[in-house]
Amino acid sequence: MTEQVAIVGDGQMGLVLAGVLAQRGVGVRLWGRSEERVSELAATRRSPRRLPGFVLPQAVEVTADHDALLGGASVIVNAIPTQFIRSAWKRLGPYIPRGALVVSVSKGIENDTLLRPTQVIADATGDDPDGPSRPMCALSGPTIAAELADRLPATMVAASRDAAVARRVQELISTSWLRIYRHDDLIGVEIAGATKNVIALAAGMIDGLAVGYNAKSALLARGLAEIARLGAAMGAKVDTFFGVAGVGDLATTCFSPQGRNRSCGERIGRGESLDSILSSTASVVEGVATTRSVVQLARAHGVEMPITLAVYAILFDGLAPGDAIEALMRRERKAEVIG
Repeated sequence: MTEQVAIVGDGQMGLVLAGVLAQRGVGVRLWGRSEERVSELAATRRSPRRLPGFVLPQAVEVTADHDALLGGASVIVNAIPTQFIRSAWKRLGPYIPRGALVVSVSKGIENDTLLRPTQVIADATGDDPDGPSRPMCALSGPTIAAELADRLPATMVAASRDAAVARRVQELISTSWLRIYRHDDLIGVEIAGATKNVIALAAGMIDGLAVGYNAKSALLARGLAEIARLGAAMGAKVDTFFGVAGVGDLATTCFSPQGRNRSCGERIGRGESLDSILSSTASVVEGVATTRSVVQLARAHGVEMPITLAVYAILFDGLAPGDAIEALMRRERKAEVIG
């Protein structure tokens, strides 16, 4: 089967995936909502603010027109921040070809609805978010975009309830330097991708406070336990959180200097305000909005998530990061529980 891929979003992952697919000889169209930015990208094949040094292959068609984007598309890739998915896909809905496979690389939980990215897409296009008729897949994992752009070795997971869908995405995306695994835990893979950004904010705060690697490693271990508990309560498999999409993505996000969420947390740890950080950051820091959603999910499912609650208090209630660490260290002594 010859695929025609439409990518919704001209951010880092949209650009990188367009490059991967074009390299494989797949027909690719890339959509961005800003006509000015799209015109510049089409002319220069570069996006210096979003992905310095990356050159978009000439074979990739760039457009701001919904109809032109989706005409004849067999696969549609969602590569926009979670909080903007609904508005974009409501506009795209009427143009989606019947039977087109939707692949989402977004990592977050929509505020208020508490839906995962694939659920938001289904809901926005008039489908059932809990059992969409359209084939859906989440593509996630430890993927710093700049490293992918340089074709450094990386892995991702294609997760779908339909094994044939996951296999199709695996075959479409895999290259000699990007290895794709299959998974059937769509819920777990999407929850892992969202929640790791919250823990990455906390990891950055530890870096900003310069309290050491012991503290940071403890944060990752206990943060992973929180993530696994929430995922299990929502119907995910605990094992998912100890794989590529779970601990693999968490580690990369918490340690890479290029991680937006970790970098935001570091600046907070050094004393900057959240408002000033967000206003000076070119890309969306997904973990900030996701923290609100994860706290709501934890309360709704009765899951204990002390690190996530501390991040929320720092971001939105003015708690000092140092005071949050002290409070976490004073919690009741107990046996270690994973998941």
